[in-house]
Amino acid sequence: MYIKEIIVVEGKDDTVAVKNAVLADTIETNGSAINKSTLKQIRHAQQKRGVIIFTDPDYPGQRIRSIIDQEVPGCKHAFLSKKEAIGKKGLGIEHASPEAIKTALQKVYELTVEPDPIFTKSDLIQFGLVGNNKAKDRRKKLGDKLNIGFANAKQLEKRLNMFQVPKEVFVATMKEIFQEEQ
Repeated sequence: MYIKEIIVVEGKDDTVAVKNAVLADTIETNGSAINKSTLKQIRHAQQKRGVIIFTDPDYPGQRIRSIIDQEVPGCKHAFLSKKEAIGKKGLGIEHASPEAIKTALQKVYELTVEPDPIFTKSDLIQFGLVGNNKAKDRRKKLGDKLNIGFANAKQLEKRLNMFQVPKEVFVATMKEIFQEEQ
């Protein structure tokens, strides 16, 4: 099964651990360096699909959780004990077993069937978001207008699907970008 909400974690290793345990999308805060752009993405995710905050059971993890909770009300919270999150190289979600991660998330997530992707690489190619000299600038403008942030082509495809951007909104936004270029 697929977790409907987007799970907010601290870093890439946490994303890997979560994805080894469950089918889910994640947003990474890049540790305690959470910025306004990431908070904007989390706010957008909360509006679209809901958010589960799943940070490390330590002071920096609690700090990140508090910042997000204050800026984006209504998020769900999943927790691991320090005992479950301890590893040979430290403390964190990335050290937890898949079973411990599943158990922590089971207390708060909403199960659903994984949606079929709306967007593919061919959509990005068709709208000049890949493989031409204006592609990077167009991806930046699109990310800003849709509140999904700037991304390379692979990440853009993932975010368009993760945030469930309607195809008609995507097309209308791209037409707007093309008009601005003229």
